[in-house]
Amino acid sequence: MNNELFYQILNDDELLRISKKIKEKEKITSGEIVVSVKEKSPFTFKKKSIKELAEEEYNRIGINKTRDNTGILLYMILDRREFYILADSAINQKVNVEVWDSIKLKMESFFKEGEFCKGIVNAVDEVGNILSNHFPIKPDDTNEISNKVIVRP
Repeated sequence: MNNELFYQILNDDELLRISKKIKEKEKITSGEIVVSVKEKSPFTFKKKSIKELAEEEYNRIGINKTRDNTGILLYMILDRREFYILADSAINQKVNVEVWDSIKLKMESFFKEGEFCKGIVNAVDEVGNILSNHFPIKPDDTNEISNKVIVRP
């Protein structure tokens, strides 16, 4: 798999840093935080919006099947320079979309400075704090989705 564009953006150490931040935040919330990065958008995807693509990725990963409907996806397509934050139904009942828009604006400012890892880590940190307020960790909580960053060509 040739991830040339991807490795211009994030290196292996940064992927590990993001995964560790996800693990850290999931210790305080029953929510599932997922970061997925797609390097290139296939030609067949060109007509789909970033939201539609995020919804497909959300379902492909199985975030829609978490026990308490408390999964959240931070989805990026590098060649389109687009990203989207998609939260599950239980989260959307308690957190307004403006909160995600605010986090997205902060991510954009980091990205414009070339600080991709910092932008993602900051977003994961904020998302984790928000989820912990509404969905604190439960005694019987299990990690339903891997904390590793999903990288796809």
